[in-house]
Amino acid sequence: MPYNVRQKHQAPRVTAPIPADPALPQVCVIGAGASGLAAAKALYTAGVPFDCFEKGSEFGGNWLFDNPNGVSACYETLQINTSCPRMAFSDFPMSADYPHYASHDQVYAYFRDYVDHFGFGHTITFNTEVTHVRRGERGGWDVDIRSSAGSAHDQTGGQSAVTETRHYDAVMVANGHHWDARWPDPGYPGQFDGEQIHAHDYRSGDQLEGRDVVVVGAGNSAMDIAVEGSHRARSVNLSIRRGQWVMKKTLFGLAADQIALPGWAPWWVTAARLRIAALLSGGLRRYGLPVPEHTPGQSHPVQSDAIRDRLGAGAITVNPGIERLDGDRVVFTDGSEAPADLIVWATGYRVKFPFFDPDLISAEGNDLPLFKRMVHPDRPGLFFIGLLQPVGAVMPLAEAQSRLAVKSLTGEYVLPDRQEMVRRMHEDDRRNKRQFYDSPRHTMQVDFDHYLRELDRETRTGRQRTPRKGKVAA
Repeated sequence: MPYNVRQKHQAPRVTAPIPADPALPQVCVIGAGASGLAAAKALYTAGVPFDCFEKGSEFGGNWLFDNPNGVSACYETLQINTSCPRMAFSDFPMSADYPHYASHDQVYAYFRDYVDHFGFGHTITFNTEVTHVRRGERGGWDVDIRSSAGSAHDQTGGQSAVTETRHYDAVMVANGHHWDARWPDPGYPGQFDGEQIHAHDYRSGDQLEGRDVVVVGAGNSAMDIAVEGSHRARSVNLSIRRGQWVMKKTLFGLAADQIALPGWAPWWVTAARLRIAALLSGGLRRYGLPVPEHTPGQSHPVQSDAIRDRLGAGAITVNPGIERLDGDRVVFTDGSEAPADLIVWATGYRVKFPFFDPDLISAEGNDLPLFKRMVHPDRPGLFFIGLLQPVGAVMPLAEAQSRLAVKSLTGEYVLPDRQEMVRRMHEDDRRNKRQFYDSPRHTMQVDFDHYLRELDRETRTGRQRTPRKGKVAA
């Protein structure tokens, strides 16, 4: 059965503090966004001792507008692209009063209720940045943290930051991968006299008001910004170098992703469903959008209910890739040009871990091979939570990853040996390269239902391996 509203149930409210078992490994969680909250909740309810450090003064990550941590890409009109039932955690449904696709403030309210329901808010240390993670001399991990004024670690009356080192048996990395903006590299030739921003720095249509705007990109953010600009800007040109399938979020009055398939269905069935959704969403060529060279399902889907209407109304002009910048104009590869005093580069993000030395962990070209997208075969005790790009929502997958990590820490599940991990990583990599076209956008791609089923099957398999309760390999 697909992961949908019929599986949702609300777990009992946690009314008394859950004590941590000192015999279990000590864990550090980096970040309190969606994935960090999933990790913290799983650890807390299992009685595993841990610290969760959040750079800002609030949890919520990318779903908190103007997040004090300074790295959120949230903008005023941001909505989820996965329906509420499929985005919610498995044991805490979103409110029945929510629309099919919740707004960012509704998602943040959901996180707030989730933390309150399971009672783990006190485990998050705010205004505290993890600055360095390295191997401990006797195994485990040494973690440097820097606490700014007002945090629980600030012992200076708010006058300066406090730096300290703590030792942990394991680290759960949940720092997100939509915060380090990727700009064109190399840059386009020519000179531009106007303003250039990355989509990460876009907050509202006020930034577009009365301007000649060129939006570069074909992802969800590019579509949202172009649609908002079509109501606020003097002109909007959307530059698309490579065509993408743009799906409608709602079909026949229903959330499109509620037409889901069981995880055991072969990938070609899922791809066929996406092709049907693309067909029902309406043609691309008639609206001036380039027809992709790949089939639906070979890339992360782009979703927009409004883009076709605004294109049909002539409020947005579609152009190919950029050839050069020319003062107050942008020249495209087909020789056309457009006036511009603002370019919005919706060109994606780099995967980055500023607290790791590059020779320990790095993701060149956004590629970091991991067992089941969460475990490095040569870095025992590190678990990456939410470091994937699903055809679906991240939150339930981060929850499933966190549960598997916790079972590993408590000895209920044992990872395969290095040789087996590497072998299966190569199998998964070959499969993904068959399913998705090669680009930095798809190095972490997984299918939602298939991935959940894989983790469930791996959990059962790992229970049969030799147990090592409360141990983390050095």
